[in-house]
Amino acid sequence: MNTIGYRRELPVRCEADVVVAGGGPAGIAAAVTAARLGARVFLVEQLSAFGGMGTSGGLPFFCRPTDGEHFLSAGFGQEVYDRLWRDGGAGPDMVYGKHPEAIGGFIYNPETLKRIYDDLAREAGVEFRFNTFLSDVVTEGTTLTHAVCAAKSGMFAVAGKLFIDATGDGDLAAMAGAEFAKGDEEGRMQAGTLCSLWSGIDWSRVKIWADGARMAEAIAENMFTVPDISLPGILRAGSDFGWGNVGHVFGLDGTDEKSVTEALMDARRRVPEYEAYYRRFVPGCENARMLCTASLLGVRETRRIAGDYVLDVEDFKRRAVFEDEIGRYAYPVDLHSPFPQKERSGDGLFEKLRYRNPGESYGIPYRSLLPRGLDNVLVAGRCVSTDRYMQGSLRVQPGCHITGQAAGAAAALAAGRNLTTRALPVADLQRQLIGLGAFLPNFDSRQDDVSRSVQEVK
Repeated sequence: MNTIGYRRELPVRCEADVVVAGGGPAGIAAAVTAARLGARVFLVEQLSAFGGMGTSGGLPFFCRPTDGEHFLSAGFGQEVYDRLWRDGGAGPDMVYGKHPEAIGGFIYNPETLKRIYDDLAREAGVEFRFNTFLSDVVTEGTTLTHAVCAAKSGMFAVAGKLFIDATGDGDLAAMAGAEFAKGDEEGRMQAGTLCSLWSGIDWSRVKIWADGARMAEAIAENMFTVPDISLPGILRAGSDFGWGNVGHVFGLDGTDEKSVTEALMDARRRVPEYEAYYRRFVPGCENARMLCTASLLGVRETRRIAGDYVLDVEDFKRRAVFEDEIGRYAYPVDLHSPFPQKERSGDGLFEKLRYRNPGESYGIPYRSLLPRGLDNVLVAGRCVSTDRYMQGSLRVQPGCHITGQAAGAAAALAAGRNLTTRALPVADLQRQLIGLGAFLPNFDSRQDDVSRSVQEVK
């Protein structure tokens, strides 16, 4: 491969306390939280709106924000939830379950959520840029000093005391030299999906979650270019329309732009096959029309940044409690196969690795937000330090709100005290999170040793 040398001077357009890369649910939670705690925050987002998959990606669905008894994404996540209902972006006809907080979660209007996130960022005083890419970082030893960004006006740098990687793919941490893992033992990652908007559906005749019942017949008739019996389905979003999470693209690497480009074209080429299937085989969808596909490809799995603690599936099984806990979550382990499925059974992880009783959940340690070898970087959202099973649980929006809120609070506190992420007293962070409304039932407020840092937590 040929190479060239490239060097130039860049303007430093902002000197922030906290720099956030990525404006999905984790990034916006981190930025708003840090700004509310008095930090000067700069956020860079490559899309034209906050929210990631929940807005631009065409999957406006909050998976299980509770454990059946407690609102787990409390604080920032609760505020977003309340504003959606207040502003008419969610309602009783959009709920999957007997109650809005039920295990099934709820769907919402993504345009309403875009405006809510805009308002939250402006109200908190976050400085942010849309359509702006993180392209590189500058480091000094184990400290990150600048984020290099590319935008319509050209390239520029942003200086920061603390940095938060909420890119989903762990881009910032990886650029800074952090260790990471991707996929299974052979590097194979979950299939992606290009979501879509549908109309012409008679919801009174559609049986939710049963719309893939006749996929085997359609496959036998060679209706699909890529035979795959799995079909997440279309979720009701109004009187006759819905958001489609249908079809898989396989062999996808979301950290490779060539792979993403090929996956987008493949998904757009094959989505008419699913329209034909719905119109022929699913009662209530005889007049269904696929109106448009999303502008963002749904990528379920890429990098998992290696942190001081790797949250793993055994922690899920034992409903783990941690001394440095920054939140708890309870969504089942949800892994989509990297291969087309011929039978419905699969590995059954979603049914096997789930909690059956109200009130059951697992803890998320602060250490899983700390990339090894970096002193002033935190990760939030899908790229936090987990095994791939736990990534399959924690990657959804409420989980991102939890880790984003914690990362934002930690960054603001550390920046304000000129501390590294590991020197920050854990109890101080936990107290701050409780003050923000976070759900931390295992924190003992009576403990009087507030000086203990994460470096001392076993």
